Amino acid sequence: MGITKTESFTTQQNELANILKALAHPARVAIIDYLLTVDECICSDIVNELPLAQPTVSQHLKELKNAGIIKGSIDGKSICYCIDEKKIIILREYLDAILLSIKQTDKICQ
Repeated sequence: MGITKTESFTTQQNELANILKALAHPARVAIIDYLLTVDECICSDIVNELPLAQPTVSQHLKELKNAGIIKGSIDGKSICYCIDEKKIIILREYLDAILLSIKQTDKICQ
């Protein structure tokens, strides 16, 4: 595997790439979908919703948390997870910029 040379890209490009990488798994998308339906939840709630084992769900939660997409607060012996709006706003702004550029330039591949 080659060197990624992330230092050759802007901080914004690297941050966005980390967000997109964290979302690039259907289980993580499913976790986000579930978190959108509840205020907050613990890992076992998510395990009950997905066809995945608890260690697998925990690993996906860790990836989402490391990317800043979700946050967790300790509640007794459990961690309550919820969506962290800051990273979602960054993603929305990027996608909005893409859509705006497409609309303004009409540069859609045929």
